[in-house]
Order: sequence, then C-alpha cells, then structure tokens
Amino acid sequence: MKPNLADLRKSYERAELDENSSDPSPFAQFDRWLNEAISGEIPEPTAMTLATVGPDLCPNSRVVLLKGCDERGMVWYTNYQSRKGRDLAGNPFASLQFHWVEMERVVRIEGRVEKTSPEESDAYYATRPLDSRIGAWASPQSEVIEDRSVLVKNAAVFGAKFLLAPPRPEHWGGYRLVPDRFEFWQGRRSRLHDRLRYQLLDGLWVRQRLAP
Repeated sequence: MKPNLADLRKSYERAELDENSSDPSPFAQFDRWLNEAISGEIPEPTAMTLATVGPDLCPNSRVVLLKGCDERGMVWYTNYQSRKGRDLAGNPFASLQFHWVEMERVVRIEGRVEKTSPEESDAYYATRPLDSRIGAWASPQSEVIEDRSVLVKNAAVFGAKFLLAPPRPEHWGGYRLVPDRFEFWQGRRSRLHDRLRYQLLDGLWVRQRLAP
C-alpha cells in the first residue's frame, strides 16, 4: 500500500540550541557540530548539498564532500568544467547545507566562492587513491556520453599514459566558499525548532534567533 505522505511525521526531541550554549563564533559552532557528527558515526558526516545558480537563473543542487574547513571557509574539489563549475564561473555565490538526520540538525552556509590555490589543489590531489586521480582525467563531468564504456576506455588510456604518477588536471581542483552567513537548525518538539543565524556585518559576526 502506498503510504500517505501527509501522515508521515517525526517528533524532534534529541537536543536544543540556544544563545547561551552556542559559540559566539559560527566556525567554532560548526566545528563542534561536525565533530559530534563524526564521533557519533553519522553516515557521510561531510556530505553537503551545494546549490548554485546558472546563467539561466535556475538553481541547481548536488551533493559534494567537505574536504577542508577553517576560518577561511569550506573547501571541496571537483571538475572546473562541470555544470557547477560553469555556474560558479558566471555567478560566484553559492550555499551549502549539511543535514545530520540522526542528530536532528541542519546547517546552512552562504557566501562567495573562490578557487583554492593550485598548491592546495595539488596537495589534496596527491592524497587521493590512484583510481580517483585517474578518474579526474577520465570523466568529462556533466557532459553527455554514449555509455559507461566511455569512462572505462578513458580510464584505461590515461592509466597507461600516466602509470602510477598522474598529474593533477588543470580542469580539476578546489573551491572555497567564504561564508557571510550561517544558520544552525536544531529540531524541537511541536515544530518549535531552534534556529540561530550568524551574519557577518561590518566585519563582525552577529548572532540572532529566527522563528522556525
């Protein structure tokens, strides 16, 4: 029997978030929640939805993995020629969302996006497994291909060409979202959720509570 979606409900009762217990720094608050998600063995704790806007002004979203986080911003790596790369080339603003279902928490982060330095991208690329480094060459990300055999053939070609030492492709590297807004959401009973927004105003982070 098909479930009635309107009847599906969950009561959020695991934790709370208020101005006294949260950190004045959104970066410190994010680190706290991320570390709790990792130590709690949440599946894919670094998975985040990245939303961009293309030249057609239509929003696009996809899941990427967080690979770096400090007060400079949040970093992920991808193909610069992909759809997200083309979107960011034309409109360098984006948003990220983490959803840690088991902890009943969401974090939203907004800001301007810039490429990481070639040195940063090289350093991360060197840590990837060999198959993943070859994959960065083999996949024309977001382009139409005839079937999976195209990827397999490309991987074989580049594997034979580079052997154990593929260099980082120029079309592949990192992005860093430099935040100017964070929102931390903690599920609460009766849909009276806790929402704290941190907004960068005149160089200072201002923390405010939002109605759920």
